[in-house]
This record gives sequence, structure tokens and C-alpha cells, in this order.
Amino acid sequence: MLHGPAALPASPHPSPDELSQDLTIDFVGGAVGHRFRFGGGRGQDLPRAAGFTGGVTPSIVDATAGLGRDAFLLASLGAQVTLIERSPQVHARLKAGLAAAAAEGDAPTVETVARMTLLHGDARELLKGLSADVVIVDPMHPERTSTALVKKDMRILRELVGTDPDQFELMQAALACARKRVVLKWPRKGPPMPGLRKPSHQIIGKTLRYDVFMTPSTERIAP
Repeated sequence: MLHGPAALPASPHPSPDELSQDLTIDFVGGAVGHRFRFGGGRGQDLPRAAGFTGGVTPSIVDATAGLGRDAFLLASLGAQVTLIERSPQVHARLKAGLAAAAAEGDAPTVETVARMTLLHGDARELLKGLSADVVIVDPMHPERTSTALVKKDMRILRELVGTDPDQFELMQAALACARKRVVLKWPRKGPPMPGLRKPSHQIIGKTLRYDVFMTPSTERIAP
């Protein structure tokens, strides 16, 4: 019996480009659109941590853009937000998502994405050339015990981005850049980041906490 050439087995691990095709970044519908229309505005934990109080609207750098949801929330509240993403695949999906929102969204959505500027690169280097009131840092957190608790987009993001072993260096760069404060998004019960000074204050939610590091010139200003 004659046999043709054996078929190559399918790769158990898709390439980053293949993996990113399943990453959904939608600023018009879904969870982001719902949060945009029905969220708690400035009373939500992240805006409070970022200093959206007393009518203040700070300028923001989101140093770990990821899916762009936090940046979109803050931009929807009127802030000018610079997003930094170092994964080329995630950056490409973010760019496409922002373009789609600008083309297909309603007027408030279009106005929101117009306040968002997306950069590709290593935030540790890019922050040296930027200036903002607030820098947001959301490193890739340790994986939860039950992977069923982690939504598909977050699982894909973790595969593409990795574990952020340089998170301490990123925090140092953020602290050098921010004029007023750095906000570190962290698991609610997670231990402090090794080597990092104690935060000025914290805002604690159900599953996450926001460690706020005021800059020396604003240490005495109430959050």
C-alpha cells in the first residue's frame, strides 16, 4: 500500500498573531459599552484613586494599556489619556478597536476615543519623554486558582503579554513621570510589590485594590 506524505500535527500552541485574532477589543458594545452607558462615573474606584474629585480632571498615562478598558473609562470622564502597550499584537488590536469606535460609535463614544492616544513600546522608556498628572500601572497579576474565573479575553491577554517580571522597574519609571500620583492596580489580598514603598493610601474594592502613591509635592493633599 502506498502512503502519501504524513500530515504534520497541528501545533498545540498557536502563534501570538494567531492567538490575537481571538482577542476582542470593542469600545462600542459588550461590557465596555454597558459600563460606558450605565457605570458609576467618577464615583467608581479607579477614578477616585486617580484623583477625579472636586471637579478635577487629571491628565493620564495608562502605562499598561492591555484591553484599554480602564483608559476608555477615564477618557469618558473627560481626561486626556495616553495608552502604552508593548505587545505588538495587543497594540494592533487596540488600534483597530479605537478606529472602529471612532467610525461606528455614537457621538459620546467618538469624543471619548478622540481623547485617547495609543503608543507602542516599552513604558519604562516611553515614560521618560512623557508628562502627566497621573500614571496608571496594572501589571499582569498572578493567575487565579480557578482558571474558570478568568474570562477568555484575559486568558488570551495573559498569553500574549506574559507575567511582567519588570513591574518594579515600571513603577519606578511611573513615579519619576507622574506630577501628582501613581495608581497601582493590584489584587485585593495580594502582598505588596517587593521593594516598593508603602502607598500613601488605598482604595479597596471587592476583588481589586488601588494603591495610590502621591508624589512628594502632593503628599499632604487629601485624595
